Parts: sequence; structure tokens; C-alpha cells
Amino acid sequence: MADINLCRQLAEGIGAGESPLIPKIFEALINDEEAKVLLAASPPATVSELAQKTGLSEETIKTMMESLFSRGLIFKARKGEEMKFYRVKSVPQMHDSTSLTPGISRSVLDLWKSYMKNEWPAYGRAITDFIPASIMRVVPVNERIDLQSRILAYDDVLKIIEGAKTLSVTKCSCRVIDGACGKPLEVCMQVDRAAEYNIERGTGRALSKSEAMKIIELCEEEGLVHVVDNRQTVGHVICNCCKDCCLNWPIMKGPKKWVAPSRFEAVVDPDLCTGCETCVDRCFFDAISMEDDLAVIKAENCLGCGVCTVSCPTEAMRLKEVRPADFVPV
Repeated sequence: MADINLCRQLAEGIGAGESPLIPKIFEALINDEEAKVLLAASPPATVSELAQKTGLSEETIKTMMESLFSRGLIFKARKGEEMKFYRVKSVPQMHDSTSLTPGISRSVLDLWKSYMKNEWPAYGRAITDFIPASIMRVVPVNERIDLQSRILAYDDVLKIIEGAKTLSVTKCSCRVIDGACGKPLEVCMQVDRAAEYNIERGTGRALSKSEAMKIIELCEEEGLVHVVDNRQTVGHVICNCCKDCCLNWPIMKGPKKWVAPSRFEAVVDPDLCTGCETCVDRCFFDAISMEDDLAVIKAENCLGCGVCTVSCPTEAMRLKEVRPADFVPV
């Protein structure tokens, strides 16, 4: 265990200096020597530079870098032949990387669980005050999108998979920490560089595109929401989020959300709706209610995920394009 004062400095470095719990998580994961090396690894530094900063031998630093890399606290940046190492940069990054460390203790996961319940919602909302747009965005299930709608590559999780050079899958870090929902664990996918990182670290396994497609099908059957990086190119991750455990949903207040909606919105065909309420049960966002035994959409709550469309037995639920193709989520 590391000195708590060093751990508070590390917490400050990821923007959580006032957190009671983040220093305790660092304390549980590292020792004093490792804490000092992590503090030295910002800005990114080579093994030689870290040895000079800390007074440790280069051999010791090399061994430590591999260990801290496997624990999700150090990351690698290669430029040409030069390899530099940098420490974890943010709470979400640390949450995802450390929680997937093989053999991580339940006591550390319980610290993360407490953090997500007691500190994350306020911290996450504070982050959104300083960023120009949402961090993540919903990608819709596209099997029941209105025929007049335009499906762009960044709207289509299957096209993201088809365009990827490398794919991997890991357990969902949120459900590893909590898991009360009982939804499938090994369904969070990474694309290209993020996939290469998880494969190298041993926290993810390589996927073929056909395997990735099957995972997407499973997630849609299970009512999980596809969430990707908020950009109009292939991102780093394809998260498949549950309602109860995932870090995305506590930050849903205010004009700018952690997760932006897709360009689509659910619509109901009243002639086909039988009032079975399956869609009400599957909606994460309280966007569907019943009026006169028919499903009704509350547009301002709908994120356009399409989870409601998958299980509708009469195909009364569809997605309709409501935002332009050049829509930039905020």
C-alpha cells in the first residue's frame, strides 16, 4: 500500500483531488515506489527519463512499467523507435482499466462501486461543464429504422465493425464492479488502437468480425444500449450498456448530457400497437408510457437507441430520423 499523501497527489492528477475514495483506490493498488514513479510519468517519459527522475535503475523501471501497464495505471506511447510511458489521465479511464485487471480484489471493486454510487454523478456532471460536447453517443439498433431515413456509417454499429482493422472484446467494467443486473459480461468491444491495447494487456481477446456481429445480436436481444465515442469516425469503443450498472446514465441532467442521443427517435404505429407494454419495460430513459392502452413516446426523453423496437411483437415501434445528417451532438 502506498502513502496516502502520494495517493492524494495522484488523485489530483486525474482531477479528483477532493475525492475521499480515489486516493484509497490508488492506495490499494500500488506501493510507495510505484506511486513516485507514477507521479514522474507526467508528461510522458522514457524508461531512462523515469530512472533519472526517480533515482531507480532502468531495469527496475522496465519491470515496474510492465506491471503498472498490466494493472491499467500506465499507458504506452510509441513515436518511431522511442517508447514513452504515461500515467492514467482521468477517472473514467482508471475506472475502466483497473477494474479489468486479472485477479483484482473484491475490496478494490467495492471501493469503485462506492465511488460510482456516491461521487461519480456529481463529478461526471462537473466534467460536462468543461467540455464542448458529450463524451459518448448512442448508436441505434437499425433493423427497424424508417425507410426514408439515411443510415450513415457512424450511425451504424455493424458498419463500424465492418470498417475496423482490429477488434477485441472485454468484460464490461461497470458490470464487473456492480453486476447486480445479471446482464452478459463479455460484450464491451474495442476498435483498432483500443483493441490492440487490450489484446496486448491481456484484458481483452481478439474478435473476428463475425464474432463481433454475434455479440451485437446478443446485446440487442438482452436490451443493452450501443454507446460509442462521440465522433463521426470509427471510435475506440462499442459499449453495450445496461440500465443499472453503467456509468453513463447517472449524468443525464441539464442541457448537455454525458451521452448524446442518436439522430433518431422512436415512433409508434397506433394501428399496430397492442398495448403489451414490452417497450415500456425495456426503455432505460422513461421515454415510453401507456395512454388508452397504446404506447406513447416522450420525445424529450428518447435517446434513439432502438432497444424498444427489437422486442415489439407487432413491429409497431420504429425509429425515425429527427436530426440532420450533419447533426453534431452536444
